[in-house]
Amino acid sequence: MHVNQVILNINSEHPDELMRFYNDVVGLPRHPDSNRESTLVAAGIELVFDRHSGISGAAPQPARMLLNLFVDDLAGEQERIESHGVPFIRSAGREPWGGVISTFADPDGNYVQLIEFRPE
Repeated sequence: MHVNQVILNINSEHPDELMRFYNDVVGLPRHPDSNRESTLVAAGIELVFDRHSGISGAAPQPARMLLNLFVDDLAGEQERIESHGVPFIRSAGREPWGGVISTFADPDGNYVQLIEFRPE
């Protein structure tokens, strides 16, 4: 299989609120194409925020899909996000493979992980 583009469609009852959270709080930039107002970009992956008739309420299993954002400065990014009033579920937990992970939930209850790779 050859894949030439990846788009992650994030559905919500409140897609505008969710997109603002990922843009304003998490810090993901808008898609550079002005025709794609509901799209943010993370490391070349497009995140599209949309409404879906089968989605209502908070995520019943927030760890079912984890959005992993690899960062260079975990402590700095976590502090910046916490300054917006976002609580973290996990803070700088070390994994045996060298990752240090902090986890928070978005407004729909989906888990987002900040990961800094620090093998020691």
